[in-house]
Order: sequence, then structure tokens, then C-alpha cells
Amino acid sequence: MNGAESLIRALLDEGVECCFANPGTSEMHMVQGIDAVPGMRAILGLFEGVCTGAADGYARMAGKPATTLLHLGAGLGNGIANLHNARRAGTPLVNLIGDHAIHHVPYDAPLTADIEGVAAPVSAWTRTSRTAEGVARDARDAVRAAMAPNPVPLGNISTLIVPADCAWGPTHYRSGETRATAARPAVPEAAIETVAVLLNADCMLLLDGEALGEAGVRQVGRLVAASGAQALSSTFPARVDTGPGLCEIGRMPYFTEQAREAMERTRHLILVGAEAPVSFFAYVGEESSLVPDGCEVVRLAHRHEDVLGALEALADAVGAPAEGDAVSGERPNLPDGELSMRSFCTVFAALAPEHCIVSGDSGPGAAAYPALQAAVRHTWLNLTGGAIGQGGPAATGAAVACPDRQVFALLGDGGAAYTIQYLWTQARENLDVVTVIFANRSYGILDIEYRRLGINEVGATAASLFDLSNPDIDWVQLAGSLGVPGAHARTSEELTAALTRGIAEPGPFLIEVPLGR
Repeated sequence: MNGAESLIRALLDEGVECCFANPGTSEMHMVQGIDAVPGMRAILGLFEGVCTGAADGYARMAGKPATTLLHLGAGLGNGIANLHNARRAGTPLVNLIGDHAIHHVPYDAPLTADIEGVAAPVSAWTRTSRTAEGVARDARDAVRAAMAPNPVPLGNISTLIVPADCAWGPTHYRSGETRATAARPAVPEAAIETVAVLLNADCMLLLDGEALGEAGVRQVGRLVAASGAQALSSTFPARVDTGPGLCEIGRMPYFTEQAREAMERTRHLILVGAEAPVSFFAYVGEESSLVPDGCEVVRLAHRHEDVLGALEALADAVGAPAEGDAVSGERPNLPDGELSMRSFCTVFAALAPEHCIVSGDSGPGAAAYPALQAAVRHTWLNLTGGAIGQGGPAATGAAVACPDRQVFALLGDGGAAYTIQYLWTQARENLDVVTVIFANRSYGILDIEYRRLGINEVGATAASLFDLSNPDIDWVQLAGSLGVPGAHARTSEELTAALTRGIAEPGPFLIEVPLGR
């Protein structure tokens, strides 16, 4: 066999079964390897940012890496925004990047690039293969590095660069013994003892990572029941499992004033897999830290540590009840009349199926989180790194990982326009994803931030840079051209009908709603 075939065999032996690909000439032998070796699901994305975002969403739900297959430095560069988000999420992910044959690199052909340099800002592990015989070993090392318990902000992205001659060169493959994933480091007993003494109603538990999985949220519920402490997630956690039967988890607000207000009565901020909150951007005359004066920050566990074990030990140490606080759960009645964000949230909470997955992005979709938490058990995936255009691709990957669960993508029109090619992939793969586009025809957050500068009137030039009209995008027509049916919803009744249809029919569906201003 050749190096490419040995690479695919090694990935499969390590449990990697899905590849989101946008290959070029340098990757043809790896494409042939996928053809030759049964077991790897290859999914085409029309843009590299779709591939990287889908690999992120897949891994968040599957708990193991997918690979991307991208074309040299330019292809990797096209996908880097969603790799930035994946790094912030701590998502395990393996990039396979083709390169020119080693002997061809000195000729500086047009696509020659410093691929390791492009990979560096988003990769915890990077390697360029040097021989066909070493490619399989390199692939195994890449997967194991991606699954390692790496600290924030290193992330868990591995980038393996495979020169064409290493892919086409002859080799043999021996199935290597698959190593168990490295265990998360235990949290020191002293940290657990310190928090056990402090924990009371004046504390806030700030949660991320394992603390927001179902098992973690159950332990948080025990702690809330025992102490009266407040439980909030970080502003943009990678994944939250929540809903009836689990503890209510609030969310640290995005805007600095609201975040400080949320913590104004907090005497001890307990970090459970989270980092101390900071403002998303610097503002004139304001502190970067959002922790109020008089509030002590105490760490229970880092995200890469055994967060779940620490929560269990802490709950036992404070004598927490076996069953903790939990949301009771009640479906709202369907509204009628004019469509507003309030009525959207009500319709969504009334109709979303049990155990659905919601992928968010920019725009007002996050407003549905409290209503959905009160109504139905679900998983919410967030935009972790602030690079918009993640929500649709991540929903695509989540649907591949969990074909038995309904997936929703709640997207602002500005973010959706970055990576709308994901709809084509959903249509080709017949994925059960309902996309909701909040079409406010603007980069609404930029208008808000501009006014936060103290400027009361937005001039014509500034306004034109925030405006997504002239021409308006008809998202339903655009979706149709990419193979996805859709509907406009301007009233609560129209939204109810469209959402009901999207959930009932197999395959993807898109709904455009004129909300968000």
C-alpha cells in the first residue's frame, strides 16, 4: 500500500471515522486512500470554513475527533476562523493538510506556503511527515495529541501536513496498539477543601467544560441545593446539556455592565472549568476584568482537569443531597399574532423535540435559551471564539454525529452569510437540520457597539458598513438554490407551521424570520 492508505488505516484504528473534506491536487492520494480503505465517511464541503466548523460540531457531540482534509496553506487559511473557535472550545480535531512533494518545495510553485506557520495560531500539535513509512505513526500521534487533556488556551487541534511524496510512496502498515486517552489530572484535595468551606449563598459557580455536561450539571444541582449558590455558565461555553430534570444554568451576560451587575452580590466566584470573566473588547476608561471589587476568585478546577470528579467530591464534602435542584419543565402554549422575539422563543420552546441540539452563532437566537431550558431536555452549542459563521457548519457536524437527534441552527443573517455553503452539504447528506435565519438586514452588534462609543448619530458611511440590505438577501431562495427547502415566517402562526414542517420532514429546512433589529 502507499502512505495515504496507511494513514487512513491508522486513523480508523484510533477511532476516527469521519472526514470533512475540500481537497485539491496535493490531496489526491489521500482521497484515493479513503476510497481504498473501507470505514472512513468522507463529506464534501464547498468551503474550508464549512469543513472546519463541521469537524468542530461533530467532535463536540461525538466526544472524539473528526478530520478535515484541506488543500495546502491556502485551504487551511480559508478554514482558520472556525479552527479558532474550535481551539477556544477545546474541541479534539485533526487537520490533514496536503503539501507539495518534498523535492518540489524549493521550486516555489504558486501554492507553496509556510503551512506550519499558518497552523501555529490554532494548533496544539503540528507535524510535517517526512517519509511514507512514518505517515501512519504521525497520524496516530496526531489523534492522541488531540485527545490529550491540554490546558486553556492551548486547545486540542492537531495539524498533520502530508507531502505528496509521503502519500504516494510505498510502505507497509502494522496495526499499532491503540493507547487509552490520557486521564485528566485530578484536582488537588486542598482546592476541594477550600471551596467546601466557602460555599454558601454568596457564591457563584462559574461553569465550563465537563461541568456543563449532563453528569456535571447533576452535581451542580446538588451543590445549589446544599448551599443556595448561583450557577452560571461562561458566556460562550462549547456545550451545555440542560433542560427539565437538570439544574437551571444561567449564562454570564455578554455586555460588561450586565455581567458586573450579575456578580454585584457575589462574594466568592468559584471557577469550575471556567476562566475569570473579562470583557470581550477593551473600552475607554473601563477595566478589562469583570470581577467586581470585593469578590474573591477561587478556583475549584481547570477545564483540562477532572472537573466531574471534583464536583462529585465537593458535593459529598458539603453533604449535598443525592438529588439536586432541577427545572420542573413545562411546555408553553402556542402564541398567535405578530411575530416578536418573545413569541419566537415561545413557539420554539413549544415545538422543539426532546433531546434536540441547538447550534448558535451571532444574532438574537441566544434569547431562546431560557425558554427552551424550561421546556425540553437539549444540548446547546455556542460560538466559542467570537468568529461568526460557526453555527451552520457546527450544526452540520452535530447532525452527522447524532443522526437520531433533531438539530437546529439559530443564526443571524450576518454570520450566516460567512459560511452559507453548509446548506449544500446538509442537502447532499440529507441531514435533519432546521436553520432559522434572523434577517435583520444588518450587523446589529456593530451598530450597538458603535453607539457604545458615545456616538448618538450613526453617519451615512458608518451605517452603510453595518447594513445588509441593498440588495436584500432572500434566504429562502438562496437555500433553494443549494437544495434546501424553506419558508418565510412573519407571524407566530406562520412560524408554527414552518417549524412543524421542518421538524416533520426528513432532511434540512430553512426558515427566514424578520427579527433582530
